[in-house]
Amino acid sequence: MRHLHESWLFSSSSQDLRFLKVASLLIRNVDDALHARLKARAATHRRSLEEEARELLRTAVAREEIPARETLADLARRLFGQVNGTDVNIPARGGSARRASIDFSSSSYNPPDQS
Repeated sequence: MRHLHESWLFSSSSQDLRFLKVASLLIRNVDDALHARLKARAATHRRSLEEEARELLRTAVAREEIPARETLADLARRLFGQVNGTDVNIPARGGSARRASIDFSSSSYNPPDQS
């Protein structure tokens, strides 16, 4: 069962006085092992348990908001795909004629100058 509760904090600065609306979230029935891991993680990051939970929630939600980056393959398809590209006739492998082997022992073989 989750409860969302709104709180009002009074904020004062040298410039202005205003009220800030802050939501609270209560999560019940948290597994003891999960609670212990979260507490240890908070200690590692030198944060309170509450601040660690806020940071984890903030990070998880932020990941969902970031659109997936376009890969190089996606970019190539978009720029050079069927609409923008051309069909290329690629012969099957192994079906083409073989080149003649070079006979290095022949007197007609003239190696390039290696200077």
